[in-house]
Amino acid sequence: MTNETPTTALSNLGVSIWLDDLSRERINSGGLESLIESRNIVGVTTNPTIFASALAKGEAYDEQVAALAAEGKTVTEAVFEITTDDVAAASDIFRPVYDATGGRDGRVSIEVEPGLAHDAAGTIAQAQQLWAKVGRENAMIKIPATVEGLEAITETIAAGISVNVTLIFSLARHRDVIEAYLAGLEKAKAAGHDLSKIHSVASFFVSRVDTEIDKRLDAIGTDDAKALKSKAGVANARLAYQLYDAAFSTERALALIAAGANKQRPLWASTGVKDPSLPDTLYVTELAVDETVNTMPEKTLEATFDHGVITGEQVTANYDAANITLDALTALGISYDEVTELLEKEGVEKFIVSWNELLDTVSAALEAAK
Repeated sequence: MTNETPTTALSNLGVSIWLDDLSRERINSGGLESLIESRNIVGVTTNPTIFASALAKGEAYDEQVAALAAEGKTVTEAVFEITTDDVAAASDIFRPVYDATGGRDGRVSIEVEPGLAHDAAGTIAQAQQLWAKVGRENAMIKIPATVEGLEAITETIAAGISVNVTLIFSLARHRDVIEAYLAGLEKAKAAGHDLSKIHSVASFFVSRVDTEIDKRLDAIGTDDAKALKSKAGVANARLAYQLYDAAFSTERALALIAAGANKQRPLWASTGVKDPSLPDTLYVTELAVDETVNTMPEKTLEATFDHGVITGEQVTANYDAANITLDALTALGISYDEVTELLEKEGVEKFIVSWNELLDTVSAALEAAK
């Protein structure tokens, strides 16, 4: 018998567990340190939705909001100050993890404004502003994997800035993201940057794929359709790992690695199950494999710690089955390209809504503090 917890077992498999949540209250209360110690957390991701939720609750931000109001800051300036302060503080908490893992983990991600998703130049400029303001080398700047985002990824990496590429849904776009990363590394090398300091993850979304495809399977309603429910997300992610493994075994990638570069690890995002009939640890246990990150909402993290069954690596032996699943969906008339394009579009739109909610929350707080 072993006393190894499921989160320890996951870590021992080579999975980095990052928390998909951040708030001033969590930072100030010691809750973040507690999760590092008790739940094997080695990083944090944020997004506009997370910040909007954090700002709307409690009193942790009241003092700073009052100070910003007194300084006459605009709502956009206030949001910039508040979010970068949280990320800097969290980065300091994770600095020992960063040092212990040689920069692999101990990362805290902050996202460029979602309204810039289709503006390469604007994204590049804000990525540099965020990086400079946070001022911590264990930060990561999140850039969405839109077509315009690809150019921004290359140029941001070229500037020596670590990037978390977000909102990846399709294998084709994942391939483009890896290409953008390698191109950025080549430019960074030519500019004399230390490649070992530049890290990147490719955030491949999982549960949202199942939500959309399962809706279409329910509409078809046949036994064959029902048999494919809740299988697409895992299959898609497994094939993303296969793509990653192949892409970083090429001559081009190996030459960069030999020069000190790091692989761009796949990160499993959107890992909380949306369908309550599914096991709540599905997107953790079924995607357990070395050289990956799983960023979990706290509910999924606690479920994994409490009753996750980690039975070893679940990805590389299942490539054939994953291809069969996606082929079967195509045979039923479900367009993979249509689904993944829709999810990217909706993903950007949802973050813009959350960003506007964040602006509204801070605007109201600034007014109240005057």
